[in-house]
Amino acid sequence: MKFNLILLVIFGIGAVLIAHYSYVFLIGNANREVMQQAQLMMASAQSVRDYTTNDLSPLLTQLPGHRIRFLAETVPAFGATTTFNSLRKSYPDYDYKEATLNPTNLRDRATDWEADIIRNLGDHPDLQQTIGERDSANGKSLYLAHPIRITNPACLQCHSVPSAAPKAMLTVYGPNNGFGWKQGDVVGAQIISVPTAVPIAIADQAFHRLLFFLGLTLILTIFALDGGVYWLVIRPLKLVSDTADKVSRGEKNIPPLAVSGSDEISTVTSSFNRMQLSLTKALKMLDDE
Repeated sequence: MKFNLILLVIFGIGAVLIAHYSYVFLIGNANREVMQQAQLMMASAQSVRDYTTNDLSPLLTQLPGHRIRFLAETVPAFGATTTFNSLRKSYPDYDYKEATLNPTNLRDRATDWEADIIRNLGDHPDLQQTIGERDSANGKSLYLAHPIRITNPACLQCHSVPSAAPKAMLTVYGPNNGFGWKQGDVVGAQIISVPTAVPIAIADQAFHRLLFFLGLTLILTIFALDGGVYWLVIRPLKLVSDTADKVSRGEKNIPPLAVSGSDEISTVTSSFNRMQLSLTKALKMLDDE
């Protein structure tokens, strides 16, 4: 019991330290995993935007009815958002928005915290992305944001001044929003956000598995050490003790204990055998007298 108590104290202190530092590591690893997933989603959204701008939009604008009816499919943000909405069926915790300071479609208008991100990206031209954490109505959230910068002159056809915009677009959205954009300006940001509950859930699941295996290892280790101590120490010493009791009660013709190895227990057993032999000879001499 003393041996087990010492082991429990040592393992307990070690388990507390391991659990603390492991949880910190697992939280950090889960955050990186979530952000890597967000990076892949952002790359997918950007690919859809590039495809829409370079391949799809030029084809759709050649359709006979393009000037009469506005086709939302020609807008890069529409393609990226629609594709991401399909992706959300498999990743419901992730949210994607192309937040804009002065959007054509008012549903894309940036909120206060999104506007702060856009202005920060605009103030730092070399900044290609920003990652952070914010408070939301449902708790804390992680976000990844990429700037939406006007680099294609074709965008200014629809967003410079209302008179240059297609009439079909003005019919749908009106002439009051989404204009005044200039070449090189950061007008918005692609933002992917995810609740911090997602990486915490991932870390908690891994942490619980770690605790389970730590506990299992502790139990198996104690059983293994107890078994080893019993067979290698307690059992041989018990044989010595039982034999000593027999000798103390005056029993004769007790065979010497078997000795194997050269460890401390074997040394004790050999010493006991010599003592027993000496006692037997001494008792025999007394009997002869």
